[in-house]
Amino acid sequence: MNPTLAIGADHAGFEYKELLKKALLSQGYTVKDFGTHTTESADYPDFAHPVARAVEKGEFELGILICGSANGVAITANKHQGIRAAICWTEELASLARLHNNANIVCVPARFIAYAEAEKIVDRFLHTAFEGGRHERRVSKITC
Repeated sequence: MNPTLAIGADHAGFEYKELLKKALLSQGYTVKDFGTHTTESADYPDFAHPVARAVEKGEFELGILICGSANGVAITANKHQGIRAAICWTEELASLARLHNNANIVCVPARFIAYAEAEKIVDRFLHTAFEGGRHERRVSKITC
């Protein structure tokens, strides 16, 4: 069964968000779009906080955030307890974020990768499970 997904982006990530959302819905995922809904300049925390909050509360299993560099959305999301948001610009990083860090939000840098790569990164993130074991101990030490 596919995990439920929360997705959000600022203006720089809007186009990728729309394309990813369409692809994910066609694959049978449940996706809630937290905005933005236009390419007009927008503040990334206005979308990163609601996505992170929804994952934090357990309303959605995983999240996807997109902005120009992915730094702003990652920094914002990681302010929330229990959120492990990872910036991923390759498939391997997306895999390792899930395998080793049990990341629950993938952050995509729309201005630095092609859309086709973004789709592969999200797919890898969604299809990789946490390895546990020695990584469980490390992940448990993240929370302050």
